Amino acid sequence: MNSEQARDVIDVLGRRARKAAARLGHCSPTSRDDALRAAAAQLRTNAAAILQANAADIEQASERGVTGAMLDRLKLDEERLEGIARSLEQIAELPDPVGRELARWSRPNGLDIARVAVPIGVIGVIYESRPNVTADAAALCMKAGNAVILRGGSEAVGSNRAIHQALVQGLESAGIAADTVQMVPDQDRALVGALLGAHAWVDVIVPRGGKSLVERVQRDARVPVFAHLDGNNHLYWHRSARASMAIKVIVNAKMRRPGICGALETLLIDRENLEHLPKLVDKLTKTGCALRGDDAAREVDDRIAAADESDWATEYLDTILAIRTVESPEQALAHIAEYGSGHTDGILAGDDVVAEAFLKRLDSAIAVHNASTQFADGGEFGFGAEIGIATGRLHARGPVGLEQLTTFKYIVRGRGQTRP
Repeated sequence: MNSEQARDVIDVLGRRARKAAARLGHCSPTSRDDALRAAAAQLRTNAAAILQANAADIEQASERGVTGAMLDRLKLDEERLEGIARSLEQIAELPDPVGRELARWSRPNGLDIARVAVPIGVIGVIYESRPNVTADAAALCMKAGNAVILRGGSEAVGSNRAIHQALVQGLESAGIAADTVQMVPDQDRALVGALLGAHAWVDVIVPRGGKSLVERVQRDARVPVFAHLDGNNHLYWHRSARASMAIKVIVNAKMRRPGICGALETLLIDRENLEHLPKLVDKLTKTGCALRGDDAAREVDDRIAAADESDWATEYLDTILAIRTVESPEQALAHIAEYGSGHTDGILAGDDVVAEAFLKRLDSAIAVHNASTQFADGGEFGFGAEIGIATGRLHARGPVGLEQLTTFKYIVRGRGQTRP
């Protein structure tokens, strides 16, 4: 497909999406919520077809050499599919983000001015691997009054299309136009370029995937982008933390699901805590985690392989953890500032004064104290779900949920005032 053909395809999707967004703006919040519940019900009805499509995706991915955490990101089973359906129902129960009065004030001339939340319009979502994003992104966008154009990765194409079909069937049964949630019909990469350039139709792009995908989106997009490049996440184990608590949190942060963007990648450990390191290594190695550390860590436990400079800057998305010894909170903060990606970082500490000072200075989208980095998730924040994690500084930062999928307008009410 050449670039002109790709633009023609995206123009058709964009026009439909723009019209659907306008129609959606006239729907009541109840109608949008009923549509989400209908979509959840249709996911359950279509479960066998969705899981069959996913099994084919898994087989093809395995044949291409995809293994471990990356394969886990792709996999669906009955429990995960039910979780996706429940997520849609949870989003339906959330307060309507559209029409919220964000601020209101009066001017000396009697004008009444209000800042009110409104939908962004049309959102393009480009993502890889995880088929649950198809449902989460569609649900969040629609709940916030937006139309969405989805482009999933080739490794999950069957799963994504099966989920999309169920969603559209549910929306149509509830009276919502099918064009509200569209999927790019072909995996041709030219269509990605056309979507990134569709400034006439698309108001914001949300990439969710690996570093190369996000770099391309940020480089080529002609519309605003909500994005993060990677999740090189850190926990600092301060000397005041209770060892049993710290070990439990670290193991969960690394090994619960190593392939997600909230997974822990580097542990920064106070030198005084090195005596507890073998207990942590015991727990991690039993779960299949490989460890790479500096000289001080390796002197304590020879099961730790030598780390090099690249390990501090790597988002493994795998069962590998880097360990570096530090002398103080200041040194830990300096390491995070140099190597971190601004996604999710935190401190394990029993000293609340130290913890609060650390959190105040930590320049990350999500800063945690005595908790797993794997809580970096819109559902865990009470957002119902998320469309991604944004590490930029404008408009959206952290989990991008319903509120972040709205913008605002000003409503000015007068009594015949004219400007002198």
